[in-house]
Order: sequence, then structure tokens, then C-alpha cells
Amino acid sequence: MSDVAMLAGVSAQTVSRVANGHTTVKESNRQRVLAAMKQLGYRPNSAARALRRGEFRTIGVIILSLSSTGNVRILEAIATAAARESYAVTLLPVSAPTEREVRGAFTRFSESAVDGVIAVMGAELLDSPTVSLPPNVQVAVSDAHAGDRYSVVDTDQVNGTREAVRHLLDLGHRTVWHLAGPEESFAARRRAAAWQATLAEAEREIPPLVHGDWSAESGYRAGLRLAAESGCTAVFTANDQMALGLLRALNETGREVPGDVSVVGFDDIPETVSFLPPLTTVRQDFATLGRLLVEGVLRRLRTDSVEPGITLVPTHLVVRASTAPPGVPEGARPAGWHG
Repeated sequence: MSDVAMLAGVSAQTVSRVANGHTTVKESNRQRVLAAMKQLGYRPNSAARALRRGEFRTIGVIILSLSSTGNVRILEAIATAAARESYAVTLLPVSAPTEREVRGAFTRFSESAVDGVIAVMGAELLDSPTVSLPPNVQVAVSDAHAGDRYSVVDTDQVNGTREAVRHLLDLGHRTVWHLAGPEESFAARRRAAAWQATLAEAEREIPPLVHGDWSAESGYRAGLRLAAESGCTAVFTANDQMALGLLRALNETGREVPGDVSVVGFDDIPETVSFLPPLTTVRQDFATLGRLLVEGVLRRLRTDSVEPGITLVPTHLVVRASTAPPGVPEGARPAGWHG
């Protein structure tokens, strides 16, 4: 900094003000300082500035799994939104949804340079008495069942599921089977509970729950089981990847989609339009979810307050060719059915 000041013919204090973005520096002095910085290859020490200001412009993210497409897209959205605010992201994947793993993740963050944490996991893991949140670190949670201790943003899991199940019932299916995500997933539990509640409200039979692990392979294995159920004419899957495996299993066992079995997914990943047939699915707005989670953390950092209530990001059912009334072969469906 002294070298820059000497070359620019200004004081070290002026160099510091330019480096820190102050607007009180004369423009002619600012330009001389910037030119000297460029000539000498000077870079402000962001770590030292962070220690001096007490902020690191970094958000930590704790996420349960990177194997599901949904979590990867949430992470991408968080990183994009953070970058727009000139924040970096530090990722800590948690290998298992246990108090020990979550406690370890927050312990590591308490020893790291982060200003806030976004937790993409069930709030019950955060509320355990054994989990200690880092002091002065703000937390946002992607779980609609989190309490008022955090900034809470989540996809409207319940309404998205209701739309999917009601769509199938309105087509004339007597009931809807559910291929759920893993039991430890809070999103999978919310969707399974909403599926069951929707069938109960419609006074329909509730079939046995079938679990996958978010992967297409698990959807295929579950699909072989569902294909053997003669009364299964409609399936709501908890994500699109499992729906892909389900479609393969139904095709291999001679069950036509949607003539014999209608299938609805959840997420609306870009590939769903290329499934065979193109998949009816619930669209999640991952970009908005990530942006609101980042905004929730930053709002708490700037105001040290939590806005009451939960922010739910709306979903939208996208109807394509994988759903139809029961027993309607593809050639007999009305024109324009693909939606």
C-alpha cells in the first residue's frame, strides 16, 4: 500500500479509501491510485479486510445430498444468487441425516469464515439440543416446518403434490400410487404426507407406499414392483429421475404409458420433455428458491431480525403426454392432449 501511495503521489489513507470503495476520494486521485495498483500488481487483501470489518462475504451451505437433481439445482441457484450479491459460497455436504453429522457441520462452520448458513434439510435436525448453531451466524432453512428462529423458504410441496394427485383423480383414476423419495428426506416426507392427505380427503383407497432413493435406478426397481400391481393405473413420483426409471420398467413389462398407467413427476427438469412419453410433472422454481434463501440470510445479517411466517415458492403442474384417463390408448386421446 505504501508503494502504491508513493507511485500515485497520495497518502496511504487515500489508497485505503480507494481499495475499500469509499466515495469521498477525488476522482483524479482515484484514477491515479487505480493506475498505480495496476502498474504494481496490487490486490487488496480481502481476508484482512474481512477481519477488520467483522464480515467475510461468504455463505455456508449445508445440504444432505448431491445425488438428487433437485438439490443440485437448489445449490446452483444459491450460488448464483450469492454471486449477484458479491458473496461466495462454502459447501458442506452431509453424508447422513443424523444429529452427529449436522452437529459436525455446524462445528466446522463455527471455525470457518462464514457470515451466514443456509440449511437445505429438515428443521428437526437443527432443533436438536445437541446441535449448537455458531454465534453471530445467521441461518436460513429450506423447510416449511422450521420454526420462527430462522428465515424459512421452501417450495410449496403440499400444493404441488395436491395438484398432481388431483389431476390424476380428475382424469378418472380410482386412486393414485406413490413412489416416494428416501424416508430421511424432509421433502420426500412432505410430498408423501400431502399425497396421503389428498387421497383421504377424496375418500379414495390409499395404496402402500413405495420408496426410492431419488435415482432413476431406484425408480426402475420400484417400477417393476408397481407393474405387477394390476390395480395400479396412476403413479405420482416424488421426482423426475425416479419417474424416468419407472417409465423404463413399465415399458419393459408391457404396461403402456399412459394407456395402462399414467405417471406424474416432480421438479420439471429440462430432460422431461424428452422422456418417452414426455412427462407430466410439477415444476419447481429453483432460481426463486435459491434467491429467497440468500435474501433471507442477508436480511438477517443487515437487520438482525427475522420476518415472521414462511415464504412458500409456488409450484405449477405441467401437463404432457404421460397422463390420460384410465384405459385410453395413445391413439384415442383427443387432439392437443400433450399440453
